Amino acid sequence: MTYENSLEFALRLDEKDHLKNYRSQFHIPQHNGKDCVYFTGNSLGLQPKTTKKIIEEELSGWATLGVEGHFHNNKRPWFYYHQFSKQSLAQLLGAKPVEVVSMNNLTSNLHLMLASFYRPTGKRCKILIEGGAFPSDQYAVESQIKNHGYDWNETLIEVTPRTGEYTLRTEDIIKAIEAHKDDLALVLLGGVQYFTGQLFDFKTITKAAHKAGAFTGFDLAHAIGNVPMQLHDDNVDFAVWCSYKYLNSGPGGVSGVFIHEKHGLNPDTPRLAGWWGHDESERFKMEKGFKPMPGADGWQLSNVNILSSAAHLASLEIFDEVGIESLSQKSKQLTGFLEFLLNSIPKEKLEIITPENPAERGCQLSILVHHNGKVVFDQLSEQGVITDWREPHIPGTGGVIRVAPVPLYNTYSDVYHFYDLVRKALQ
Repeated sequence: MTYENSLEFALRLDEKDHLKNYRSQFHIPQHNGKDCVYFTGNSLGLQPKTTKKIIEEELSGWATLGVEGHFHNNKRPWFYYHQFSKQSLAQLLGAKPVEVVSMNNLTSNLHLMLASFYRPTGKRCKILIEGGAFPSDQYAVESQIKNHGYDWNETLIEVTPRTGEYTLRTEDIIKAIEAHKDDLALVLLGGVQYFTGQLFDFKTITKAAHKAGAFTGFDLAHAIGNVPMQLHDDNVDFAVWCSYKYLNSGPGGVSGVFIHEKHGLNPDTPRLAGWWGHDESERFKMEKGFKPMPGADGWQLSNVNILSSAAHLASLEIFDEVGIESLSQKSKQLTGFLEFLLNSIPKEKLEIITPENPAERGCQLSILVHHNGKVVFDQLSEQGVITDWREPHIPGTGGVIRVAPVPLYNTYSDVYHFYDLVRKALQ
């Protein structure tokens, strides 16, 4: 697409937008009586208007049925609630329904996955992550390494960008894997890196890790609902995610896991067991001896958080209707328009540190403001633009404003308005 730097062009794109009607299905925060420019769907997605209705249906079932709602709630019996999101999640992840389950929260699920897939033996004990990984990953990995009795400073491998660069080259990740092929137990990366917005090459990294004798896992907090994935075909061992960012499922919303069927259908795969992961046909016999449900369901610990999962289903219904490929199509155009506009501003004032290649990013752009970045951020906030401020990772550089034009509810005119305010603030 050939872009033009004008509000009129943005409005023409909005008029032609094949997803334009979906914005009206979300509650948009207000500022001085007008819609905010909300670019923080990478932190907390907006609320679908159907969320309240679905939650109220479950509250009604609880009020009228009590415990009987587990089996007799008319639309969605609670005993089977984890099944209702499987098909939707499988489509978003490029997985089989048996390989996914919605449960718990992200860090809890990450620890469960590490219990199964970080099994250090002697020399093969190291974990490779990206430098500057989100604390969910950093702290979980640190504690797991320590719990196995290893020195985490020696056992953790952090891959960092080359000098003068902001993102990781796939070839450097592969080189690090090959350099540690004899002592590497696990490669754990964010699917989309939270700070830079870089999308990693799942297939290439997984192939290299398996060749080295290591498992691969991905934290998809910033990837699910943002970019298309093919976890099954890419042979990824496991993944975890949260649902409150691009999946718009509410603050602290329910998490989920992907476990490749080669592990999930093997009852001998090590795990920390819970009673809801036990064979559901025998679950209420309360007998000794854990018999895991086949697939990812065998990692469930407790019965489903119904109200949080109801909010999750409200959003997933929208994703089912739109489809991740259609979202990705608009996302590339919307983010590309933002990139085009920002590139008209001199680089000595700001710089986009997210990869230029659309195949290496989702909808997030991370903007490095070289001088007075926090002042710019505050001025945007005062004008009703909701973005995200991050202190610099590299000493001596400016801070980063992360913006995520989400294709479900953001517009091309949102993008132009944001650019225009940034341009004026920098002056």
